[in-house]
Amino acid sequence: VQLQASGGGLVQAGGSLRLSCAASGRTFSTYAMGWFRQAPGKEREFVAAITWSSTYYADSVTGRFTISRDNAKNTAYLQMNSLKPEDTAVYYCAAGSVAGNRKRESEYAYWGQGTQVTVSS
Repeated sequence: VQLQASGGGLVQAGGSLRLSCAASGRTFSTYAMGWFRQAPGKEREFVAAITWSSTYYADSVTGRFTISRDNAKNTAYLQMNSLKPEDTAVYYCAAGSVAGNRKRESEYAYWGQGTQVTVSS
């Protein structure tokens, strides 16, 4: 599986962006999809994940971000609203047959290249 993340950019605080993660391969629908982010000088952290039937969010983005997927298009999305300067980071999408903790990086076998999101104050 190859993943291509896109949709990042520069936005003012309070604005919105939608990230996309396009996946290759025929087994997209069987994988859990996750979004992680890494801010400068910080470790990469979990943002959101989606399985066939459930979604999961980090506390810091709950109520502002929405993860979704379109299996017909082999694409996952991250709609980000009410963005804050602290959301500034490189955002990565990931895919995997997650059997355990969906917030754990090691559960995901495939990673995209990352897309930069910058939120100005």
